[in-house]
Amino acid sequence: MILQGKRVALPPSPVVHRRFEEHARTTPDALAVVWSGRQVTYAELDARANRFAHFLTAHGHGRGAKVGICLDYSIDMIVAILGTLKAGAAYIPFDPAYPAARLHLLLGQVPDLALIVASPATAAMVEPAGAEVIDLEQLAGHLATLPATGPDVHVTGDDLCYAVFTSGSTGTPKLAAVRHEGWFNLMNWLQLEYGLHRGSHNLVVSAFGFDLSQRALMTPLFCGATQHLMASRNFDAMLAHRMLTQYDIRVVHCASSTLYLLVDWENARGGDALARLDYVLFGGEPLKSERLTRFARRPGTTCTLLHQYGVAECTDVATSYDLAHYRPGEHDIAPVGRPAHNTAIHLLDAELREVPAGQYGEICISGAGVGAGYLGGSGPENAKFTTVDVEGTPLRLYRTGDRGLIDDRGQLVVAGRMDAQVKVRGMRIDPTDVERALGRLTGVREAAVVVTYNDSGEAELNAFVVPLGNDLAEDDLRTRLLWTLPRNMVPSRFTNILRLPLSPHGKVDRAALADVCRTPYAGSNSLA
Repeated sequence: MILQGKRVALPPSPVVHRRFEEHARTTPDALAVVWSGRQVTYAELDARANRFAHFLTAHGHGRGAKVGICLDYSIDMIVAILGTLKAGAAYIPFDPAYPAARLHLLLGQVPDLALIVASPATAAMVEPAGAEVIDLEQLAGHLATLPATGPDVHVTGDDLCYAVFTSGSTGTPKLAAVRHEGWFNLMNWLQLEYGLHRGSHNLVVSAFGFDLSQRALMTPLFCGATQHLMASRNFDAMLAHRMLTQYDIRVVHCASSTLYLLVDWENARGGDALARLDYVLFGGEPLKSERLTRFARRPGTTCTLLHQYGVAECTDVATSYDLAHYRPGEHDIAPVGRPAHNTAIHLLDAELREVPAGQYGEICISGAGVGAGYLGGSGPENAKFTTVDVEGTPLRLYRTGDRGLIDDRGQLVVAGRMDAQVKVRGMRIDPTDVERALGRLTGVREAAVVVTYNDSGEAELNAFVVPLGNDLAEDDLRTRLLWTLPRNMVPSRFTNILRLPLSPHGKVDRAALADVCRTPYAGSNSLA
């Protein structure tokens, strides 16, 4: 089964920063970035980025180079990103929200890193890095002497624009490389499909290392709008909501769990800043639609919630679905919609043959968004990028490892990972199915299920439950689950917690929950 997105012609050189440069020429005085009480216009940002691009090319770090960026959200971060792109290089985010040990591990995975842009607050995190570490503030005097006009560098749609780390199926960090054509196609689709424009001002709420954050950072500049940045290394729901209230922000991109926190904040404290947005584009995790129902149905909510699906290896977003069309009684799982422009979704079996409509298969992605592969990678992970024959034409695609189907309305439904199933008491199950069942129980705000192994090597399910009110009794939860689930799918252990921990990317931190499971059992009412 193939689900084909609309085919839309791209310019001869689909290069992302060229669109930003057009806005710098036509609306030079428009606000480009606002951060911590400071602001910079399109003309000012363009000039600063051009000077940094000249610095890079003068030092031999031009087209094809890889530049690390380890900065907190700031105007300097945007300068470093744009300057790197203008030089023809690709940037790699090293997120300062990560622990130092994690950053050192990631640094060791980058082949031929040219240099790293850091600040006094982040430089120690990437040293020793094996590459030169520079500070834009310390270089300000030298950069001021360089040309404010763009460098003469020919960049094509085939060139790399960025690479982000993804754990993949083995847990080893890998660098998924993205090409300009794919990134341009993504933003061009968002602009055309959803009417984004110069007033579609954005607030970044996700961590820098997240693949989602790359399009969140660049899309408003692609459209001529203003990018708002929080002066906080980690997500702060109170600060985010205050900024939504204070500024004319129209668009937010985030992980599902981050959206739940924003919705909870607005529901608990009143106001309508989130409800009045034009769009929230979210995804990255199995959807807990019950967390959004009250918000979506509240009188006065005009915000369109776009439930999206994609992978870092394919420029982040492949499909999108307006959640206003979702009816829980008609769908067990909320769809993720139809493909982006110049993108196709293939449902294939283990032999890479198409499965019939309505049947489950592995979700594979083809089209403009398919990335360049893993930098420095080899072996089975790179084999996920493969070629299939479609009506006599060889087609490059990426095997996501996700399991899904096309429903009777032509919408993609993602049902979990192909390899997520575990054998519990002799039967194979998917923990996300248990999470959905828990989320439907009265009194449960949200839940997460993680798998651990006992001393005998047998898999056990551990449920973490965030109650709506008082703690929920383990026996009661178990009894109610048995009404809808077979016994082998009912968790062995239930733990009430105040909130689910989130990773820096804003997703549920399952590794942290697994660590809780390894501690001595403290009863069902312990707090994580």
